[in-house]
Parts: sequence; C-alpha cells; structure tokens
Amino acid sequence: MYFTDRGIEELVERRGEEEVSLVWLGERLREFVDLNPEFEIPIERLATWLARLDDDEDD
Repeated sequence: MYFTDRGIEELVERRGEEEVSLVWLGERLREFVDLNPEFEIPIERLATWLARLDDDEDD
C-alpha cells in the first residue's frame, strides 16, 4: 500500500457518494496549489493525466 492510498481511501469513504463537476475539481486543485505551491508539478501531472485518460495510445 502506498502512503497516498490512505488519503484516497478517506476521500472515498467521506465523499464517495457525491457527484462533482470537473469545474469544481479544477477549482479545488487550484486552491490547493495556491495554498501548497510545492505541489504544483504533481497536481499539474495529475490534471494532465486525467485530461488525457481517454486519448488513443496510437496518437
């Protein structure tokens, strides 16, 4: 188990029944980076990965 799994599990337990928009998620990620600028690169990588998740691998 990765250390981050605990945070992911907490998120699922606390908010797993909620539906959120990607706009809402984007705003929360921006707020997080504003408060924690040292996480800018990992958040950018996560956002890019999520944005491209359905891209064809042949591109």
